[in-house]
Amino acid sequence: MIPESFIQDLLARVDIVDLVDGYVPLKKAGANYAACCPFHNEKSPSFTVSPTKQFYHCFGCGAHGTAISFVMEYQGLGFVEAVKELASRAGMQVPESEGRSFKDEKPGQTRTLIEIMARAAQYYKDQLKASPRAIEYCKKRGLTGEVAARFGMGYAPDGWQNLQAVFPDYDADELKVAGLVIENEAGRRYDRFRDRLMIPIINPKGEIIAFGGRIIDQGEPKYLNSPETPLFEKGRELFGLPQARQALRETDTAIVTEGYMDVIALAQNGVGNAVATLGTATTATHVTKLLRQVDRIVFCFDGDNAGRKAAWRALENSLEALADNKRLAFVFLPQEDDPDSYVRTHGKAEFDRLVAQAMPLSDFLLRELAQRCDLTSSEGKAQLIYEAKPLLLKLPTPLLRLQLVKRLAEASGFAQSEVERLCELKSYTPAAPPKAKRPQHSLTRNLLRLVLHKPQLAAQLQIDLLPDTPERPALIRLHELVAGASKEATSYAALRERLRGTPEETLIESAASELLGQPFDEAESDTEFRDTLEKLQEGDHKRAFAELQTRVQKLGVAGLTPEEKQAYIDLLANRGNRS
Repeated sequence: MIPESFIQDLLARVDIVDLVDGYVPLKKAGANYAACCPFHNEKSPSFTVSPTKQFYHCFGCGAHGTAISFVMEYQGLGFVEAVKELASRAGMQVPESEGRSFKDEKPGQTRTLIEIMARAAQYYKDQLKASPRAIEYCKKRGLTGEVAARFGMGYAPDGWQNLQAVFPDYDADELKVAGLVIENEAGRRYDRFRDRLMIPIINPKGEIIAFGGRIIDQGEPKYLNSPETPLFEKGRELFGLPQARQALRETDTAIVTEGYMDVIALAQNGVGNAVATLGTATTATHVTKLLRQVDRIVFCFDGDNAGRKAAWRALENSLEALADNKRLAFVFLPQEDDPDSYVRTHGKAEFDRLVAQAMPLSDFLLRELAQRCDLTSSEGKAQLIYEAKPLLLKLPTPLLRLQLVKRLAEASGFAQSEVERLCELKSYTPAAPPKAKRPQHSLTRNLLRLVLHKPQLAAQLQIDLLPDTPERPALIRLHELVAGASKEATSYAALRERLRGTPEETLIESAASELLGQPFDEAESDTEFRDTLEKLQEGDHKRAFAELQTRVQKLGVAGLTPEEKQAYIDLLANRGNRS
């Protein structure tokens, strides 16, 4: 049996939007993401994924569930196999039985690490406000307080064990696992980040998962990132993505740079749609993540040899994530510039012009291949097709691939059909399986929807007030699960997995799907919850009064027990107060 705590950690680690988008291209639709359902044939999208609640629902066929359910249904796996599949993606090892420990993971560890990172970030922020030297450095870089606040910037003061002021248990394993401290060979601990401007790295859920540190003045290394941890995997995360969301929607373009100071400088100068990779080459995961939100990505690199190499790696790693309705392009800055220096020297309008006129992927690909081959010789033309073959095979876009094949045929002297044959290009067709189910409304239904929107409310339910409706067993079950549970165990996804196979499962799925169709106001949910409980209490009083009235009519007041008489008097008084 897989421990419940492991399931919670796994669901906290896996982002369902990333997962589903790896199988079905998702498109932003308000607060959620939408696509044509992979579980039945349809022409218009009715399949919705909620990033905040971490579940999917199809309004066409009723398919519904968490990341685990999706892998089970899409790949036809059993529960245990699906958990193992997801765990391997997340770099986690599934424990074989309750009580057995597993590789560097502990029950609830993900939530603990997130809380530790948040506390460290607050400490660094406080230190920035208290350090004239760090503030002066920010001013010298042209950074305002507004942009520093937007990116949550802070300062790690010089010194070996400053974090001991925040974490009295400085020897706790979690500080090392989170990458905040280093242990030398002698077993002595010290802070990883010292005398650095600190920039938090935030995941799509808004949680701090790592830090980047820029040295103040001179020193090496100039930039220092958190190591990879259970929270942070460089190849999956992009710096500045949460802050760029609005600008990405407005421009439908993402600018990818190589450093977080580039992103911050661009934002300071009015270019808000930039993100950065974190000490690694652009990966297919990075590109997929961005193409889910925009139709165009522009890579912005230095114009030197290193910049061209980085651009080529980005191209190679991007090809598999492309679609015919998406575009990739490249900007190469003058050798003496990076995006930070360029936008400060030339301004936003000039930088925007470079982005608008960026070199399309197809032009860059063909230009680079042509520069590697001598196209005046037969050998060079053959080499051109040889070099192009692995790139063409990666492309899942029939239309762009056809255009490239035509241009390669012109450049090489081969016929188009010969290029296709030599490159072993085959047409590609996707496939999809089936499934079926469907949704229904009362005070208890509204209560259920409110509890699923904000599961912590289930602990406040007054079970004795709940009338005998179809929702009553589900509300009781949720109350039992949430009362006394940790915050991590009360997310919708965690609760949904704990309800797998129970009689209440279908009703809860149906109510949860209504959250996707109607926007909820977070601030008003508590008030609505209290109002609904009050209405139920009123109904309970009316029922009790009606029953006592019936007894009084039959037996007279003298026929009531002392308790019933007191209840009857109290109910009469309540009715009098309300009239």
